[in-house]
Amino acid sequence: MCGICGVFYSDRTRRVERDTLAEMNQRIAHRGPDDDGFFVEANVGLAMRRLSIIDIKTGHQPIANEEENVWIVYNGELYNHQDLRKHLEARGHRYRTRSDTETIVHLFEEYGRDCVKYLRGMFAFAIWDRRNRELFIARDRLGIKPLYYRYDGKSLLFGSEIKAILAHPGVKPEFNSATLAEYLAFGYIPEPDTMYAGINKLLPGHTLSIGEGGELKVSSYWDLKVQADAGSRPRQFYVDRYRSLLEECVSSHLMSDVPLGVFLSGGLDSSAVAALTTRIRREPIETFAVGYGEEAFSELPFARTVAKHIGSRHHEVRLSRDEFFQALPHLIWHEDEPIVWPSSVSLYFVARLARERVTVVLTGEGSDETLAGYTRYPWTLMNSRLDDVYRMMVPKFGRNILRRGIHAGPLPGALHRKLEHTFLVRDGASWASFYFDNFYSAFSAADQARLLTPQAKDLAGDPYAGSMKYWDSSTGDMLHRMLYTDIKTYLVELLMKQDQMSMAASIESRVPFLDHELVEFTASIPAQYETQGLAGKFILKAAVEDLLPREVVYRQKMGFPTPWAYWLAGEQLDQLEQLLLEPRTVERGRFNRDAVSTLFGEHRAGVRDHGNRIWRLLNLELWERVCLEGERIGEIAQPEGATASQ
Repeated sequence: MCGICGVFYSDRTRRVERDTLAEMNQRIAHRGPDDDGFFVEANVGLAMRRLSIIDIKTGHQPIANEEENVWIVYNGELYNHQDLRKHLEARGHRYRTRSDTETIVHLFEEYGRDCVKYLRGMFAFAIWDRRNRELFIARDRLGIKPLYYRYDGKSLLFGSEIKAILAHPGVKPEFNSATLAEYLAFGYIPEPDTMYAGINKLLPGHTLSIGEGGELKVSSYWDLKVQADAGSRPRQFYVDRYRSLLEECVSSHLMSDVPLGVFLSGGLDSSAVAALTTRIRREPIETFAVGYGEEAFSELPFARTVAKHIGSRHHEVRLSRDEFFQALPHLIWHEDEPIVWPSSVSLYFVARLARERVTVVLTGEGSDETLAGYTRYPWTLMNSRLDDVYRMMVPKFGRNILRRGIHAGPLPGALHRKLEHTFLVRDGASWASFYFDNFYSAFSAADQARLLTPQAKDLAGDPYAGSMKYWDSSTGDMLHRMLYTDIKTYLVELLMKQDQMSMAASIESRVPFLDHELVEFTASIPAQYETQGLAGKFILKAAVEDLLPREVVYRQKMGFPTPWAYWLAGEQLDQLEQLLLEPRTVERGRFNRDAVSTLFGEHRAGVRDHGNRIWRLLNLELWERVCLEGERIGEIAQPEGATASQ
């Protein structure tokens, strides 16, 4: 596990300065505190920071082939590298190390750009091909490892984190205003764009290449276009096959020359991974959990139940409100963009706890998006069926009257929230309203029309463009189309959070549920076997019934809760309102002051729950101060004139 970065100038006479490359590399030192390495040759420079996991003694990077005309810097783990090594050695390749990094070098010699098709694991890497004077960059199929780049027609800069690119002289961080609408809706940008003007992300399952002619080529090498089976096989076939594949994936992910543990929330996904790890290793494992002082928002009791059941050496950390708010600006710096979910903060604290004992952790990310684990999937299926009947029986003017009445009526906040998720409020003719606004959008397009100033609105872009692109290109039944869209959008952001927060604590996290062969199998499971009622993930539940207590397998999903709504009360709410309405914030000219003031007033009165919207606005403002304006982190946690709460 590493961080990588690099520079390529299309003009061969322009030389890469090693000091510049070293400064870029230093910005991501937290990703690899054990070692660094450089390759600089005329107009190309590669650098890496290493967190030693495999082949600790001889796995130093950059690594070259025998002739030293192919050089690589690499971030990730290949779980099939031993099999690939046997194949490559049989074809005459000679290894100098035991590392999986060298396997990619020899694969590239053998298969060129098609080398990525043989890789099973998580990765982002850059190869300098001296023979063809070409730089080749690739990212894994699901987006487990990040890769960002900036190309201005003359120079290509890349890195595992945006901050490495920003360290290059002449790169000034500027807000990409065209992403504002998508950020306000989703909290993330599901396209190649980032919130920085001119900086893009290499999408999952894509490669990038550039030669000295200056032509940048970005290509897709993988997409999840597996069609669901017709349902001729019994449900037990999918249960048994999924269990077999999952055991294989967990086993492969245990490859490590350093101590390894499991993040354990007490939910089904992490519990299944922990139980399988224990069974495979046949010894007590290390497990780590995070919770809060507010017991109602903590899953620690569930994690303890699982830890006791599997006999793990269990460790916990509790996060206070003060620690949460004090850490927020620092973690925004680590993510480089506004934090989408409060659970990112919790993830950092449990990663920091784990780093005291292990260097690698397995996590349960990815099961919900591949096996329909979120309530929104069966809820939308039910909503769609009811909406079909409703639209046939009630004319459009009647539906509009009822919708406006619910919006404007003096309903209790809890009832209003429930009705907002139903076909009575959602427009079944608009997928953006029916699905995205229902479960993702903090600020819908209609909300943004009230929130944004005219000048901001002109630049803000389309809030749904990126996500709708994937929905429109999806195929099959409604459930599989929703899963495909989430895998391409929502899951990519979750994985970025997983990577950045774990690497902030210098720890590697692995996601066995997202082995691409396992994901391809889940895409083939018929929809009728995925959900029952308003619950999902029944294939996984049936597959691990023998490993865990029934109350763990079938308990209601909590979804890594945080006490954010509880904390948004009294003095804390007043402080956040002050920060978001102080002159410095308002003068940015993006938001109508009255709309922001109304939002806080309604939340304070309990008329509407605007917690998600307040979180979105707070993170945007802190991001601007930390990442665009370079304000010292210790000076921005409180609004002007406020006193830190103790």
